[in-house]
Amino acid sequence: MKKYLLASLPFVALSSMVVAAPNFETDAPIAYMTDLSSGAVLFEKNADKQIPPASMAKMMTVYVAFDLVQNGKLKLDDKFRVNEETWKKWNNQGSTMFLGVGDQVSVRELLHGIVTLSGNDACVVLAEGIAGTEPAFVQLMNKRAKELGMSKSRFGNSNGWPDEGVTVVTARDLAKLASATVSNFPKLYEAFYGQDAFEWNGITQSNRNPLMGKVAGADGLKTGHTEEAGYGFTGSAEQKGRRLVSVLAGLDSYGGRIAESVKFMNWGFRAWEPKKLFDKGTRIQNAEVQLGDSSTVSLVAPKDLFATIPKASDGNISMKVTYNGPIKAPIAKGQPVATLVVTTADAGRQMLPLVAGDDVGEAGFFDRVWAGLKSLLGMA
Repeated sequence: MKKYLLASLPFVALSSMVVAAPNFETDAPIAYMTDLSSGAVLFEKNADKQIPPASMAKMMTVYVAFDLVQNGKLKLDDKFRVNEETWKKWNNQGSTMFLGVGDQVSVRELLHGIVTLSGNDACVVLAEGIAGTEPAFVQLMNKRAKELGMSKSRFGNSNGWPDEGVTVVTARDLAKLASATVSNFPKLYEAFYGQDAFEWNGITQSNRNPLMGKVAGADGLKTGHTEEAGYGFTGSAEQKGRRLVSVLAGLDSYGGRIAESVKFMNWGFRAWEPKKLFDKGTRIQNAEVQLGDSSTVSLVAPKDLFATIPKASDGNISMKVTYNGPIKAPIAKGQPVATLVVTTADAGRQMLPLVAGDDVGEAGFFDRVWAGLKSLLGMA
């Protein structure tokens, strides 16, 4: 049962004045921005429209590989051979890593070839090496997309090459994928994203990320371009511990993608700011516990918690705690068990995690029997 706790939240001094979200205009037909520090959506324009992703689909190929590496099912030093059939199909077909027939290429090198060089050939070689065939790998891509809640996206190949409408995404789903990549694989993200260039077979190619060198803290993620999709970009940057993810799609020129991406990300950092709500470790509320050696567990902030609001004004903020409860014991200290829902007039709902402040063990035998009797008699 979903529980909502509204009362007795620690007091936070906030202005009651409601202000409009900072104005922003973009030539991009599709745009979306979220602040990972708070979960706030700062901007959306046709964010749920299904579109061809072009090379932005490669983020899912990388995500699948990262997941396998982190879980010990794939090693960065594992090597895959470039077979002749794959080479014939993808040699100089769009963006390329310039792989050669028979090359033995490590997973590490292929990931650099995908992330930095956007190599269509690198994607297929990696997919075949991991799953045996590209279609089998695509099944993994769609499985991960479902797990991430990318409900309006599907993948038909590993590199985003036009496939008569099979592969489609939305800006909101691309932001979910980018956010999950940053959050779930921080060490791998740091190792592979944000590289200026990469060399293979004596050919050095630069990263096409339009933010790098133009926006402080820019380190990801992926550009995309086909005639059908236009020019798109899913980007991320971190400044002073605050990370933004942006998506633009459908732009009509390479230069336009650069200009709009830089303008959009700068707006996100300059027009909005984080406002601290609670310090790390603050007890926010108590939650009911089922069949535990304690009837309640404290809900605490796992880190400093912020809301994102326009820089010009505080805005109006309301808060409530939600959890599925009572929460069943045992519960480990630090276990995520609830959500602080922060609502602002400017950025909608912002979902912040709360964790258990203490360990709660299971109730003893007689306590469990007594709890069952009370439930049977309607006393619980």
